[in-house]
Amino acid sequence: MTIKILNLYAGIGGNRKLWDGDIEVTAIENNKEIAKIYQDFFPNDKVIVCDAHQYLLEHFEEYDFIWSSPPCPTHSQMKVFMVKSQKGWNKDRKASYPDMKLYEEIILLKHFFKGKWVVENVRSYYDPLIKPQEIQRHYIWSNFNVGNIKLKRGNIAKKHTNDVAEYYGVDNLDKYSLKTFRKDQAVRNCVHPKLGLHIFNMAFKEPQKTLT
Repeated sequence: MTIKILNLYAGIGGNRKLWDGDIEVTAIENNKEIAKIYQDFFPNDKVIVCDAHQYLLEHFEEYDFIWSSPPCPTHSQMKVFMVKSQKGWNKDRKASYPDMKLYEEIILLKHFFKGKWVVENVRSYYDPLIKPQEIQRHYIWSNFNVGNIKLKRGNIAKKHTNDVAEYYGVDNLDKYSLKTFRKDQAVRNCVHPKLGLHIFNMAFKEPQKTLT
């Protein structure tokens, strides 16, 4: 039976890279340039350029498995570092409200969605309002046990984009000319494919591709 998957805030598709089998993936990405790259990488997926948060609300009942990786900057420990140290981009230097869309999605999926679901984010600078499962630097909210996986660790924040791309096993985007998004950030935003594969396997217990 075909598994219908909704991949929200898809980026360039790090989490999706190793998914295989009888699947039908719809990817939601609001940046047209990033969505084009995702489509290049996964030509058989349906890619929609729109607001992922709103799409989830309107279409969640149409899928068997939902993966959501909402933007993390307002939750991350790096945010506090930026504000207190006054380092980084100007927009990061001011205190701001955490984006509560993260918890809106968790609550929606927990109470109304009948399939398997995952919401992924980074470790937050505050105690999470809803207790997650944890895998290394990731918080994982889901309606199944995601287990654990040991991934090679490294300080990717200080590495060159090519090194980060190699770490994730993704394209370094050198062949693309982006006007609205930084290439290095597009790569750094990836969820490691091995983590995406591990969680998918925990949801469906099916053999998938491996990344060497």
